[in-house]
Amino acid sequence: MHNYSQDEFRRHAGAFRNGGESSSGRDLPAARKPAERCAMRNGAQARLIAEVARMYYEERRTQLEIATSLNVSQGTVCRFLKRAEKLGIVRTTISPPVGTFVDLEELLERKFGLSQVIIAQAPNGSEESMQGAVGAAAAHFLEITLKPRAVIGVASWSASLLSMVEQMHPVWKVSECKVVQILGGEGHPSTEKHACYLVSQLARLVQGDAHFLPTPGLVASKEAADVLAQDPHVRETMELFDRITVAVLGIGSIEPSPWLVGSGNTFSIEELQSLEDKGAVGNICLHFYSASGEEIRDAVVGGNRVFGLKLERLKSIPMVVGVACGERKHQAILGALRGRWINVLVTDQFTAESLVMT
Repeated sequence: MHNYSQDEFRRHAGAFRNGGESSSGRDLPAARKPAERCAMRNGAQARLIAEVARMYYEERRTQLEIATSLNVSQGTVCRFLKRAEKLGIVRTTISPPVGTFVDLEELLERKFGLSQVIIAQAPNGSEESMQGAVGAAAAHFLEITLKPRAVIGVASWSASLLSMVEQMHPVWKVSECKVVQILGGEGHPSTEKHACYLVSQLARLVQGDAHFLPTPGLVASKEAADVLAQDPHVRETMELFDRITVAVLGIGSIEPSPWLVGSGNTFSIEELQSLEDKGAVGNICLHFYSASGEEIRDAVVGGNRVFGLKLERLKSIPMVVGVACGERKHQAILGALRGRWINVLVTDQFTAESLVMT
C-alpha cells in the first residue's frame, strides 16, 4: 500500500472535503475529461481511506495519533473510518466462542417472537446432562439480569429450577427482592423439602425475602381452594402475584415428572387421559395447553383445583423465563412458545435445534 506523505494526505483530504478541489483551492486540471477526473478523485479518496483504516485497525493507533501523524483533524480521520465501512474496505466479522450458539438463538427469537433465548451447551443428549447445563445457564441469566426490588415468581415443582438454584452464585448487586412461590408447595415430605429449599435458597442468593404458598399445588375441589384462600398467610403471598416482575418456570409435558408424582400434586390417569383427548401437550404450573398454545379448560379436571397463579396472568408479567430441555418435552416447549406463555427461553443445543426444525 502506498504510504502518503503529510503534504499528500493534506492535499487529498482537502479535495475530499471540498468535493474535488485541491487544498490550495485550485480546480483539478481542466484538460482532463470529467469522467477521468471523477475516477482519479475517487481512486485517490479510496486509497486515503484505506491508509487511515490500516493505521487504525492494523497498527492499532488511536484516531488522535493518526490525526497528529498526518497533520489533519481528528474529525477527518473519523469520517474516513466511517467511509471505510460503507465502501467495504473494513468488514466486521464476529466469531462466537466455542460453546455459544448466537445464530441459533437469533433464529429461535425470530421464529417465536421471543425477547431472548439462551442456549446452553450440554455435553451429551442425556436428560441429566441437559438439565445440568440448562440449570447453569438459567442461573447465570438471573445473576446478570436481576434488578433491585425485583419480585420473582417461582414455580418450585421443577427439577430444572432446582438445578438452577444449586448452581447460582449470590447476586450482591440487588437488594430488597422478594421470591414468591406461585404454585402451592405442599406435598409429600420427601419432595416438599426440595420445593421449600428452592424458594428459600433463591431468596438467600438475591438478598431477598421468601414468600411461601403453604397449600398443595392441586387441591380436591374448588370449595377446598376457596377455603385455603382465606388463610392470612396464603392471602399475603397471593397478594404479591400482581407485583411479580420476573417469573421463572419449568415447562411440563402431559406426563408428570417423577418429582411431581412423588409430591402427590398430580391428576389421575383418567384426568390426564381426558386432557390428552382434548389435545393437551404440556403444562405450566399444572395449567394445560394444546399444541397451538391455547389453554385447555377441562370441565372434569377443572383449573379451579390448581392452587396458584393463573396461566393468563403470565401475560401481564414483564419477563417470563421458561427453563426446559429434552426430547420428552419437545411438544410442551413448542406449545408454550406458540401460545406466547413465555418470552425468554433457556434450553440446550439439542432441544433448540429440534425447535428450529419444527
